[in-house]
Amino acid sequence: MTIGLLDKLREVRRATLVAVIVSIAVFELCGLLGLRINTSPSLPVGLYVVTTDSSANLIEFCPAEPFAALSLVRGYRDFGACRDGGAPLLKPVAAKAGDLVELSWHGIPVNGVLLPNTAPLSKDTKGRPLEPWHFGRFPVAQGTVWVASSYHSRSFDSRYFGPVGATAIRHRMKAFLTL
Repeated sequence: MTIGLLDKLREVRRATLVAVIVSIAVFELCGLLGLRINTSPSLPVGLYVVTTDSSANLIEFCPAEPFAALSLVRGYRDFGACRDGGAPLLKPVAAKAGDLVELSWHGIPVNGVLLPNTAPLSKDTKGRPLEPWHFGRFPVAQGTVWVASSYHSRSFDSRYFGPVGATAIRHRMKAFLTL
């Protein structure tokens, strides 16, 4: 009976190792093909693809400090390819150069139109305090964009870290296959 149990443990260990190797290979292959898997609630779950279309409304970017460290420590981002060791964020562009953004407890209006689900929250899902970007009116400067998810009210986006510099943008993205 002990030999049978050892054989079963070896089989389970071998199957687990194969599953891990296949998962890593699929993840790497997706990266090489320009595919990104999104599981965060900021956008629909699914696959997104890198595009050269400059009008694509989604960007993949590495957040600036101190927001990068905060998002890693609090688990808002997984580990990944950014310089700080965290995964890039994937967010919709809400405003670009020439737009006027306002930020208040009501949310983010862009050019006078309030984006749904963009009111900043005072606490995250674990009850830790969240500080919104300072309230006011902001003309969007050349070389920056504001990102905000109207898809989910708990998105970690420009309502907390303000504008994103063009140099932080890694890729423009499009939805490929989403739920």
